[in-house]
Amino acid sequence: MSSVRVHEIFYSLQGETSRMGLPTVFVRLTGCPLRCGYCDTAYAFHGGSMMTVEDVLEKVAGYPAHYVTVTGGEPLAQKGCLPLLECLCDANYSVSLETSGAMDIGPVDKRVSRIMDIKTPGSGEAEKNNWGNLALLHMSDEIKFVLCDEADYLWARDLLYSRRLAEIAPVLFSPVYEQLPALRLAEWILRDHLEVRMQIQLHKLFWGEAPGH
Repeated sequence: MSSVRVHEIFYSLQGETSRMGLPTVFVRLTGCPLRCGYCDTAYAFHGGSMMTVEDVLEKVAGYPAHYVTVTGGEPLAQKGCLPLLECLCDANYSVSLETSGAMDIGPVDKRVSRIMDIKTPGSGEAEKNNWGNLALLHMSDEIKFVLCDEADYLWARDLLYSRRLAEIAPVLFSPVYEQLPALRLAEWILRDHLEVRMQIQLHKLFWGEAPGH
């Protein structure tokens, strides 16, 4: 049985994506090869404990939720993430994966909804984007931009047009918490008539930056 290093497993409301507001079990894996300047889960870069996939499924089953999100860190940095995703799908959960866009998403079980970041210049990690992943996405997946400022917004807007991203998968624009005012981002999106979903992090409205939410 495969194993993964798990930082935390908790039950909360999904704060992002088209699943926002749904009660969800989060499985946060330890570790990430990226160091985005706005990262709000740096506490998960290290630590955690090894768990078999079977143990993770048992812990998840203890919560009354149909939705499971595997997140990090960067979950795909661990080889055991792939069999974990497959087993969660086999257990009839609706599974989403939050990934940085730097790792190959090709081997991910096709039943998983892949929420893939495209890192902007403001993140400090734009050179890590794996552009080949775009050809692997479907409309059941989602493309996410986390925007630091207007320069990031314009960069993302141009990419939206040049690569016709909205024809590949739903596109999410999100402001960096307490850095880019959400209202300002909303005004830019409306001004430019963008075919994107703007999102804010619902969990931070309720619990701030406290881990485990």
